[in-house]
Amino acid sequence: MDERVMEDRMVDLEYQDSRPPCSCGGLFVIFRKEMADHIHSRRFLLVLALIGLTSIASIYGAVSGLGQEAGAGERGMNYLFLRLFTSGSGSVPSFMSLIALLGPFVGLALGFDAINREEAEGTLNRLAAQPVYRDSIINGKFLAGAVLIGIMVFSMGLFTGAAGLLVMGVPPVGEELGRIGVFLLFTCIYICFWLALSILFSVACRHTATSVMLGIGCWIFFALFMSVVVRVLVDILCPQDQMVTLGDLMDSYSLNLGLNRLSPYYLYSEAVSTIMNPSVRSTNIILPFQMEGAVAGYLSLGQSLLLVWPHLTGLLAGGAVVFAVSYVWFMNREFRGR
Repeated sequence: MDERVMEDRMVDLEYQDSRPPCSCGGLFVIFRKEMADHIHSRRFLLVLALIGLTSIASIYGAVSGLGQEAGAGERGMNYLFLRLFTSGSGSVPSFMSLIALLGPFVGLALGFDAINREEAEGTLNRLAAQPVYRDSIINGKFLAGAVLIGIMVFSMGLFTGAAGLLVMGVPPVGEELGRIGVFLLFTCIYICFWLALSILFSVACRHTATSVMLGIGCWIFFALFMSVVVRVLVDILCPQDQMVTLGDLMDSYSLNLGLNRLSPYYLYSEAVSTIMNPSVRSTNIILPFQMEGAVAGYLSLGQSLLLVWPHLTGLLAGGAVVFAVSYVWFMNREFRGR
C-alpha cells in the first residue's frame, strides 16, 4: 500500500515538474502561434486589403470635400486636419463612418473560428494535452487578435494622416493629434468588442459557418435594424398622440436615446463624433434656457473626454462581459471527447 502511494506521489511530482511555473509561458506560446497564423493567412490579406481600400477611399473623399470648402472662410480653417477623418464627398463616406460600419468585420474575421476550427481539425485536443493551462489558450487567442487590431488601426490612422499631410500641406496641432489618438483608441476598443463576440460564438457553436453567420447577423442588426426596432418600441411605449407636455417629449427622447445606446455601433459613433468635432457641447438634449449665458466656442480635449467617458466605459464593460462569458464557457466545457 505504501509503495502504491509513493508511486502516485512520484507521478504527481513528475507532472508538476513538466508544467510551466506560471501561465505566462503558455500564454506567450499561444500568442505567438496565433499571431503567426493570422499574418500568414489569406483572410488577413483580405482584411488588410479592405483596410487599405477604406483608407484610400476616405482620403479621396475627404480631400475632395475639403477642396469644395476651400473658400468657406474661417469655419473651413478651424481643425482642418480633423476634418480629414470626418469629411466625405458625395457617395464616398468619411473615414470615421467607414470604420464604424466596417470595423466589426475585422473583429469578426479574426475570431469567428478561433476555437471551433481547432476543435474540428483535432488540434485543440493536442494543444490542451500540452503543459499549457486551458485559460492560456483563449487568453492568447484574444490577446493576439487585439494586438493585431491595434497595429492595423494605428497604422491606418498614420497612413491616412500622412497622406492628408502630403496632399493638404497643413500640419496638425497638439490638440488635433490628441483627438486623433483618442479616436483610434476608441476604434480599437470597438473592434475588440466584436472580436470578443466572435470568440464567444466560436466557443458556443461547433461549426464555423454557424458562428460566422451569428456574428454577421449581430453586425447587420446593430448597424441597420437596431434604430428601426427602437423607434417602434418608443412609438408603442410613448405614443405621439399622448405627448402633450415638454416633459413627455423629453421622456420619449431620453427613452429613444437610452435604447439606441445599447447598440455598440451607435455608442461608438456618438463617442467619436463628439471627440472629432470640438463644437459638440453635449451628447444629450439641450433646452434653449440651458444655453443662456454660454460662451460660443470649441471644447477642449479634456472637456470632450468628460462627455464621452460613459461611452468608453460602456464599450469596455460590454467587451469584458462578452469575453468573460466565452472564458467561463470555454473553461467549463468538455471538448476532449468531441
